[in-house]
Amino acid sequence: MSTTVRWLTADEDRAWRAFLRITVAVQTGTARDLAELGLSTPDYEVLSTLSERDGNTSTLGEQAGKMGWSRSRLSRHATRMEARGLLRRDPDPEDGRGCLLTLTDHGLAALEEAAPVHLASVRHHFMDHLTPSHLSALEDIARRLDEPKTSLEDHQGRGKR
Repeated sequence: MSTTVRWLTADEDRAWRAFLRITVAVQTGTARDLAELGLSTPDYEVLSTLSERDGNTSTLGEQAGKMGWSRSRLSRHATRMEARGLLRRDPDPEDGRGCLLTLTDHGLAALEEAAPVHLASVRHHFMDHLTPSHLSALEDIARRLDEPKTSLEDHQGRGKR
């Protein structure tokens, strides 16, 4: 079997590099703005998603899945957030190896302070630069990228047949 490298065209290369620049610029800007409040982007994501759950509580596994993190990575991060009083970890009565993450009053107060700053940051670094047609195109791109994919090997013609 031969493997043929599908090099990016000039247009594809420019689009890929533009995407990378946009991602870095937006993530860096919003992270810097949150850092001024003493929060990291993952801190904010954990706090905001917990605030959307009944009782401001989620299992570690559900939270890790929502964030695209491993359970161990989130567990280590949650330990640091717990030490700062932002959340509480309790045993999960349905999973002896798991735990429940619960937003504390201090965590809720931190989120309430950070939310307007974060939203202003998202607008400043991203939304205010886009037209409604840009937003529609981004949603379409996101839908296409979320569609079920074949494996990279299948895409490269090396998958099992």
